[in-house]
Amino acid sequence: MKFFVSCAKGLEYLLADELVALGAAKATATVAGANAEGTLDDAQRAVLWSRLASRVLWPLAEYDCPDEQALYDGAASLPWHEHLREGDTVAVDAHVSGEAITHARFAAQRIKDAVVDVFRAQGLERPSVDVDSPGLRLNLSLRKGRATLSVDLGGGPLHRRGWRASAHEAPLKENLAAAMLLRGSWPNLYAEGGALLDPMCGSGTLLIEGALMVAEVAPGLGRMQALPAADAAPPGAAPATTNPWDAAMATRAPAMPATPPPVAVPTRWTGFDTAAWATRVAEARARAQSGLAALRPVFHGSDFDPQAIAAARANAQAAGVAGAIVFEVRDIDALPVRPEPRGLVACNPPYDRRLAADGALYRRLGQALQRAVPEWRASLLCGDADLAHATGLRAAKKYQLFNGALECALIVCDPVRPPQRDAAPRPLSEGAQMVANRLQRNLRKLKNWRSGEGVTCFRAYDADIPEYAAAIDVYAEDGGEQRSFLHVQEYAPPAEIPDADVRRRRNELLAAARETFAVPPERLALKTRERGKGGSKYGKYDQQGERFVVRENGARLWVNLFDYLDSGLFLDHRPLRRRMAREAKGRRFLNLFCYTGVASVQAAVAGAASTTSVDLSATYLQWCADNLALNGMAGAAHQLVQADALAWLEAERGKYDVIFCDPPTFSNSARADDFDVQREHVRLLRLASARLAQGGALYFSNNFRRFRLDADAVAQFADCEEISASTIPPDFARNARIHRAWRLAAG
Repeated sequence: MKFFVSCAKGLEYLLADELVALGAAKATATVAGANAEGTLDDAQRAVLWSRLASRVLWPLAEYDCPDEQALYDGAASLPWHEHLREGDTVAVDAHVSGEAITHARFAAQRIKDAVVDVFRAQGLERPSVDVDSPGLRLNLSLRKGRATLSVDLGGGPLHRRGWRASAHEAPLKENLAAAMLLRGSWPNLYAEGGALLDPMCGSGTLLIEGALMVAEVAPGLGRMQALPAADAAPPGAAPATTNPWDAAMATRAPAMPATPPPVAVPTRWTGFDTAAWATRVAEARARAQSGLAALRPVFHGSDFDPQAIAAARANAQAAGVAGAIVFEVRDIDALPVRPEPRGLVACNPPYDRRLAADGALYRRLGQALQRAVPEWRASLLCGDADLAHATGLRAAKKYQLFNGALECALIVCDPVRPPQRDAAPRPLSEGAQMVANRLQRNLRKLKNWRSGEGVTCFRAYDADIPEYAAAIDVYAEDGGEQRSFLHVQEYAPPAEIPDADVRRRRNELLAAARETFAVPPERLALKTRERGKGGSKYGKYDQQGERFVVRENGARLWVNLFDYLDSGLFLDHRPLRRRMAREAKGRRFLNLFCYTGVASVQAAVAGAASTTSVDLSATYLQWCADNLALNGMAGAAHQLVQADALAWLEAERGKYDVIFCDPPTFSNSARADDFDVQREHVRLLRLASARLAQGGALYFSNNFRRFRLDADAVAQFADCEEISASTIPPDFARNARIHRAWRLAAG
């Protein structure tokens, strides 16, 4: 049979591997779960043994469902009296998508009606509804007009292990904790003699799950106490009573009862194979008894909150592993150096809105781990990529996981402190030394200018040596660690240059850049050109999600050097942005094709009465919003508009005192008409001029090398002045054609 096993998003591939290891014939990852193939015994084994699953769903029927009547009819066609005992209880969980049926509660009600009506038609006592602990829990999945009705074999969420006696604020789900431990290879480390540490342990979920995992205690055993009552047991099943074995396990007693305890079942579905379940439970109890007896006390947890530690101790006692875990009240700054040479740090620092994520706390955590367990592995579940970056740790692997609805970043570092580089660097080659000499010369040339104007992000090299054709930009972090980053963009090499020479020159240029600026490889973003059909093109980017803050013209700005072709800050427009910001003080500023909104932010910081930023990209508008918020400029005075600039100008009726228009050379977005700056600039400038207030100014720029300004486009302006020369900064003097700019004034 094919059955479905659900899980939290991000765990799908781990779950598929786990199901195969548990005996399923096949398992394929899909969104929020895995499609498995196997016997009913295989599915029941997953209920007992899966550490990652949320639910195990065994299908009863699948049918077309174009409307509400078809939903009811399909369910009513099943012989429900063969699946559920007379007078027992039922509950239905529904998940619907599509246009025919849009309300999950309504769909669940119709399934329940069908079950009840079948019993009534047979003259039997109808089942009642029990949403908390039903005899039969059904699951309805309605997608693309197709309904699948399944038995929830576990009777409820499988992440509940049954040991949580006390929960601290926002506890981590046990199956997510298991995923963190598996990603960190905890079972292997334990087998090699390693220890487990959680320095921000909260209610102890990671440590308890880690102990039960290596003791081979089946996750389903702890749920025995919470299973259905004895008087509702299915035919042939032993009554579910208080379990003396579980009581003994809770204290890790070496002697177990001589008489095997009765076996409870997770569902009263009559199709449940109680004999196979009893066999599996007996095997699991034997393995748990042996595993708990041999469990080494290598688990260490600490937290600054005494209430959290009290909750953790109570949970560990309920789980039967209290003797193996040491819990202490301790701040992360006081984390002691661990004597074990290897182990795993598994930690879920606070990050959601209720627990107010603090980047400084993540930094302290990273520093404490590098000091206390530098050679250990770490598996850290962080709120997002920015918080992961704030730890200062270098991730060997990154995973996207979901803690409920919260999207999180799991980073695995091995070791916590990366190996130190050889103090004696290799000497530069002749070509690399030549590039390094030019870089030093450029830095000396720009030093006084940079110091005088407070420039911290600048172009240090622009194909000064033709054989080494690339641009090197320097970005200095504002605040934080005040790190320096390099953004290297390679220019397309001539077709006749052999690929081997291209690669050699690229490597020599990078070596010279790293030596000159003392920048480690992970802080150098390289955008390389690759040859392919249709000519040269840029290769794929790292998608690291790593951004940091820089400063320009008095404004703090987010930049991202790794995920996009551009960084979020066009350095060549620095003087033009400064000029517009000064002119916008106390006035209304409009930024068309705003990109990440840097000009808007600098105008706002300079005192603009209002700013309006227009762009078609939601990604760039969010970047703009983040930049405004970073400078305390969010609010009604600073509007963000997602729209095609030309279409928006045609509909807009407001007036603006300073307008900045820096369109792309070409654009073929699927959400707007194709744009060509040479073809469209007359229409663009006329529309923009209609929005210009009396005495206002329109700044127009673009970077199309062959651009020619049409005389008709500027005829209606009282004044038109090309200001290109004054807007090219000293660090772009070698490339004075990088952009052209005009100031057009209203009459």
